Amino acid sequence: MMNRIVLVGRLTRDPELRKSANDVSVATFTIAVDDYSQKDANGQKSTTFLNVVVFRQSADNVQKFCRKGSLVGVDGKIRQRNFTKKDGSNGTVYEVVADSVQFLEPKGSRTTEDTGYTPDEAPAPKAESKNLDAIDVADDDFPF
Repeated sequence: MMNRIVLVGRLTRDPELRKSANDVSVATFTIAVDDYSQKDANGQKSTTFLNVVVFRQSADNVQKFCRKGSLVGVDGKIRQRNFTKKDGSNGTVYEVVADSVQFLEPKGSRTTEDTGYTPDEAPAPKAESKNLDAIDVADDDFPF
């Protein structure tokens, strides 16, 4: 049997980092994943919101480098967790336990307004790319 999920989405809130009783870093966040194959009556895309949990160094990196709106790739598995609510009834939650989280935006590509950084925390602006249209490449240069 296989339990594997790969998602690409944007964080809906800043990640929350805490330490377990064994001093293991645990980060939790929610991502919004758009589904363009399902549209509502107005033609708008459908969005699914998924809770994600990640451990150890990956948790520290997510907390350090990701903010609300960050585009990430998540590779992991689905986990069902049962719990008891305050009123004594049982509840179930499904979450993604990430084996890895990939940061899919170049460093500094988001503006201060998008990330919520204060001006002195904001990453350096992205460097201008050079115009590569003038490069002359013959078809024989490609190996395929």
